[in-house]
Amino acid sequence: MNTINNSLQKVLKWDIKEFLKAIIGCFLFALAVNIFIVPNALYNGGILGIAQLIRSILETAFNLKFSFDISGIINFAINIPLFIIAYKMISETFFKRTLVCVIFQTIFLTLIPTPAASLIEDILTCVIIGGIVAGVGSGMTLSASGSGGGTDIIGLVISMHNKKTSVGKIGGAINVVIYVICGILYGIPTMIYSIIYAVILSLVVDHTHEQNICSYVMIFTKKQPTKIIKFIREELERDTTYWEGYGGYQKSKTYISYCALSKYEMQRLERHIPELDPNAFMIKSEGIGIEGNFTKYLTK
Repeated sequence: MNTINNSLQKVLKWDIKEFLKAIIGCFLFALAVNIFIVPNALYNGGILGIAQLIRSILETAFNLKFSFDISGIINFAINIPLFIIAYKMISETFFKRTLVCVIFQTIFLTLIPTPAASLIEDILTCVIIGGIVAGVGSGMTLSASGSGGGTDIIGLVISMHNKKTSVGKIGGAINVVIYVICGILYGIPTMIYSIIYAVILSLVVDHTHEQNICSYVMIFTKKQPTKIIKFIREELERDTTYWEGYGGYQKSKTYISYCALSKYEMQRLERHIPELDPNAFMIKSEGIGIEGNFTKYLTK
């Protein structure tokens, strides 16, 4: 296990837990698509949706039959130029992780059998379940600093330069165009159910992708918060403001440190606070809006 972990750290700067989280996320996404979406003749959004449309056109217009769903392989081929964008505009590490995730996603999409008929009769139920499971999977992969490729890469690049956007919102906007095409080719019901699926997936991604959730924390200590400030600056690459206060009951001096973080960074801070100052306590809030010079580290 240590050998595997060391290899992941050296090549991908990933520990084994993050790696497994990303791969499980890829599996959940592929499972949702193959079990709940494809059997109902619905379409995913993004690059995979384009791959599914190409697969359907090959099967209907050219009367080609495949022993397995080739949309995963088509998706991988289309993603190749996006790998280059990830390498140049995000980071080499993110590129490597994305390549690994898309390879596993392709394997899962190819090997997970698609039922000949829907397992659940009600299409709306399939759409809701599929959207939730796929959204959790995509969010897990992103939270582990990986990516399923496609519009994830486009969304990350845009989100890094525009603080008012998010990966889920960017993906949703791109999906609208794809689903209009679906409506023209395969009818309004297909378009509507596919859009509902995409909206649910996008909402779940934004709530699961912890780096995209902004938070603030106030840390109260009885002694100078030197260790806490050093950890926030060096490990989280953030800064903090602190001031002196006095307790209303004992009139004792208290130091209050204030910092804006992502949800993921908040969790890291929470894990280390006991060793930094066992007597400190925190007040935090998640899902806040932040304007101005605050950088989203979306791929950490």
